[in-house]
Amino acid sequence: MSKVFSAHAVSVDGYITGRDSGPGRGLGDGGVLFDWYFTGDTPSEAFGGFALSAPSARVFDALAGRVGAVVTGRNTYEDAGHFGGGSPHPTAPAVILSHRPAPAITAAQTLVTTGIEDAVAAAKEVAGGKDVGLMGGGVLASALAAGLVDEVVLHQVPVLLGGGRPFFRSLPGHVRLRLVEAVPAPGVTHLHYEIER
Repeated sequence: MSKVFSAHAVSVDGYITGRDSGPGRGLGDGGVLFDWYFTGDTPSEAFGGFALSAPSARVFDALAGRVGAVVTGRNTYEDAGHFGGGSPHPTAPAVILSHRPAPAITAAQTLVTTGIEDAVAAAKEVAGGKDVGLMGGGVLASALAAGLVDEVVLHQVPVLLGGGRPFFRSLPGHVRLRLVEAVPAPGVTHLHYEIER
């Protein structure tokens, strides 16, 4: 049975973008959150062009290999230039969750406007038995509130951004996590949690 999980790079003060993020500006001044993708000497087996440290490559590629579809929010979709008409993952289709039409949607993408439950269901349908990845703070908050998330992975980068888009938006209550694995690596610590039910 496929799982639903989120894996995001996040600053120590809880931001997933820097200030002034948006269409045409990407992550604003938050690009430092992804330096660890390119500062190692181990090529990623999943994402061409990524060169990570050996511990980061192990974690990153294991997670990427699990993904059969990605659910992403409208803000992330816009900030990322519509993923060039494809997906943020090289082999997994994208499901875009939006409350309004998105005219730039391509045949390689699926638009869902009826809520997180339907978006996750659509992603599971196209995931081929693999897991569903969640991308974006709003998508994760909605999925947590709906009880749909099994795991949360934080790639915590040792930086205080002091502003930007916060990762965790308001939730309907406490969400308890159980630490499964903590992997320190150059420029990042990978924290893998399971949701306690």
